[in-house]
Amino acid sequence: MSEENPVESPGPAPSPGRTAAGPSDAPAPTPLPAPAPATGPAPVPVPAPASAPEDPAPAPAPAPPPGVPSPPDPLPPTPAAIAAALRDRIARGVLKAGDRIPTQAELSQEFGVERGRVRQALQALRAEGLLSHSTKGVPPRVAQPGHDGERAGGTPAPRPTLVALGPRLVRAFAASEVRIDALCLTAESLIPAVSEAVIGVHSGSLRPDSVDVRILLPSRSIDLAFPVAASGEPVEAAAVHRRWLEMRDSQVRVLNRTLTGLRQSHGTKVSVAFRTVPFTPPVKLYVLNGSEALFAYYLVRRTDENGEDVPEMIDTWGPRAQLFPYDVTHGPRDEVFVAQSARWFEGLWQTISEELKLDG
Repeated sequence: MSEENPVESPGPAPSPGRTAAGPSDAPAPTPLPAPAPATGPAPVPVPAPASAPEDPAPAPAPAPPPGVPSPPDPLPPTPAAIAAALRDRIARGVLKAGDRIPTQAELSQEFGVERGRVRQALQALRAEGLLSHSTKGVPPRVAQPGHDGERAGGTPAPRPTLVALGPRLVRAFAASEVRIDALCLTAESLIPAVSEAVIGVHSGSLRPDSVDVRILLPSRSIDLAFPVAASGEPVEAAAVHRRWLEMRDSQVRVLNRTLTGLRQSHGTKVSVAFRTVPFTPPVKLYVLNGSEALFAYYLVRRTDENGEDVPEMIDTWGPRAQLFPYDVTHGPRDEVFVAQSARWFEGLWQTISEELKLDG
C-alpha cells in the first residue's frame, strides 16, 4: 500500500472495469493558461508601524570621562539661602514696602523645601526688620523703613553673632567676587556661618566666581588676656593656653578645608589666608565685600563649667556677642564706619601681622 501524500489530496477513484493506470475515455481537461508575468517589480510588503510607547524613557545621562568626579546632587536651599533670595528681591524692588510675601506653601513649592525651612527664613527676615509681624494665616508684608526691628535710618538691630553672621555671609556670597576680612579671638562663629554660605553654593542658589578670605587671629607666642586660668597657677595657665591653641588650629583647618573645597567641586577661584597679631582682640570685626562691617565686643566673664579637665577660667563667649551691622547703603555714618574698619584691618594685615603656623 502506498502512503498518502500529506500535501495533495488523492484523485477520483477508478471506474469499474478499468485499471487505475489505463487510458480514460473522458477527454483530458484543458489546462488553464499560465498567468502573464507582472510588468513591474513585485511589491515590497510594508510592515505595520509599531506603536510607540506613550512615555518613552529618557536617555541616560552620559557618564563623566574617566578621572572626572560626578557632580554632587543639588542640595535643597537652606533657610539662610531662602532668606537671601527674598532679601535680594526686596533690595531690587521686586517686593516693595507694603507688598505681601508669598505664602509659606507657595515658597515651599518654589524652593522645593519643607515649610519648616521657609518658616525659619521668614523669621530671620522678620528679626532683621525687613518684614512686618503677621497674624495667623496671613502672610507678612515687606516692612517700611524703621519698622519693627530696624533702627532709625533702616539699619537692622544688633543680634547675637551666631544668629546674625550666617545670613550676612550668605548675602555676601551672592556677589560674583566675594571678599571676607575677619579679626577674631577664634573662628568658632565663622565656621557655621561660612558653612551656610558654602551649602548655598552647593545647592546652586549662590554662584560666586571668586572667594578671597583673610583672617587675623592672636599669636600663639603671646600671653593672652583671655582666656586665662582664674587661679593664675602656671600649670593651669598652660593647660588653658594649650586648650585655646588646639581650638584655634583645628578651626583654622576646618575653615580652610571648607572653603578650598569649592575650588574642586565648582571651579571657584578660592584664596584663604591666616595671619596672627601680637595682641588679644577685645572686639571682633568682619568686613564683607568692602560694603558692610559687622562689629561686636567680647564680653569677659568667669566660668567654671568647663568640664573636669579644664580649670576655672576668665573667658568670653563669642557666639553670644551682639553683632552691630553697618552698611554703606544706610547713610554717611555707616559708610564712614565701613571705610574706617576696612582701613584698620588692612593696616594690621600689612604691618604687624605674621604668618600663622600650625603644629604638625
